[in-house]
Amino acid sequence: MPEATIDTGNTAWLLASTALVLLMTPGLALFYGGLNRNRGVLNMMMMSFSCIGLVSVLWLCYGFSFAFGTNGDEGWNTVIGSFSRYLGNKTFVAELWGAGPDSPGGVGIPTYVVLAFQMMFAIITVALISGAISDRARFGGWLLFAFGWFTIGYVPVAHWVWGGGFIGARIHALDFAGGTAVHINAGAAALGLALVLGRRVGWPKDTFKPHNVPMVALGAGLLWFGWFGFNAGSEVTTDGVTAVAFVNTQVAAAAALIGWIIVEWLRDGRPTMVGASSGAVAGLVAITPACGFIDPYASVLLGLVAGAACALAVGLKYRLGYDDSLDVVGVHFVGGWIGSLWLGLFASTSANAGLVADIGAAEGLFYGGGVTQLGRQFAASAIVSVFSFAVAAGLGWLVNRTVGFRAGAEAEVDGIDVAEHAESAYDFSPGPGGGGAFAMAGIAPGTAPAGGPEAAPVPEKVAG
Repeated sequence: MPEATIDTGNTAWLLASTALVLLMTPGLALFYGGLNRNRGVLNMMMMSFSCIGLVSVLWLCYGFSFAFGTNGDEGWNTVIGSFSRYLGNKTFVAELWGAGPDSPGGVGIPTYVVLAFQMMFAIITVALISGAISDRARFGGWLLFAFGWFTIGYVPVAHWVWGGGFIGARIHALDFAGGTAVHINAGAAALGLALVLGRRVGWPKDTFKPHNVPMVALGAGLLWFGWFGFNAGSEVTTDGVTAVAFVNTQVAAAAALIGWIIVEWLRDGRPTMVGASSGAVAGLVAITPACGFIDPYASVLLGLVAGAACALAVGLKYRLGYDDSLDVVGVHFVGGWIGSLWLGLFASTSANAGLVADIGAAEGLFYGGGVTQLGRQFAASAIVSVFSFAVAAGLGWLVNRTVGFRAGAEAEVDGIDVAEHAESAYDFSPGPGGGGAFAMAGIAPGTAPAGGPEAAPVPEKVAG
């Protein structure tokens, strides 16, 4: 019988991937914060950062056990994991992930490393929802909702897809890194919550433009960087599939960036930095479920389709009347669906040799597998969509009716940062003695620097 030893290479790669995925949540905070108005940017960023604190503790206490534990009952295990195996009061330092009688070494990675890796997925999934309700959510209500949706919404779906539940084990739908469990899940929840909380004051008549485009680009760049851990790390070990997932992640995001700005160019006459950033994120979303199961050329096609489709989908909120502030539905929900269905067309054993024999899936339509896998992908995506939407809408309504979720109209208009956190991202007040930027620079209004012409006072203006 082989000895149970740690594979240091696999373990080091997964630890690095874990750190990369954690970086995605601060990246998301910057991305969402830049897209937001200037008087609500801190509240928006706080919702992301609070998930790091709240979800990390909940995942250790019970989330990992419920999602990835085995309860010993084959019937119940298709629905939920173990209520005791990995609870936070237990220690399993010596346990290796996947270890069993026939393979005491498993994949050579300590279970705690897998716990930490999956913790980062749970964190960012909850944080994604917040973009749909920016400028109008009370922070206390958000924390209560995040606690409830993580427990009732995310944990069961993670088990259904990855933990031995019915979507992965019975339906045999594919989701390499979270297209269904993360993006469709969060996108459907975002739609349900946005409908419950209602529109922002003044929407859609008033314009709500991004207040800091460089911040948007920085956030998108950090998300792109971290996504390599998100996708390639999901192979857990380091092998050929890891390499394919890494390459697919890059080319899909790049192609989606191009697809989005082409739509902007044709529709609006000019491409934008916000569009390029959003296009890259849309491509990363779409490739997430498919990155370890399709060939690179199919990833390029997926990126082009997802970038163009998501660029068009973000306008649906104006036609249908729901106020999804930062386009979580248009990017994550739509992009997740596209990526999931793409597997039914392009999944192949050439990209992943274990696709059929080990995983029990079928090759895509264009590889001779017929519509079998396409139907499975549709079923899984639909189940998660309906479930997550219902859970989020129900929880949102309950929180709003009890402790209060929707901020007051005055707080929305005057700035939710001050109302909820007693601080603001920018100093909107004039300098000592008045004069705004001129006074702060030591220049009296109406005067000119030495050697220059006299200038009239210029009012201070902040974007947003």
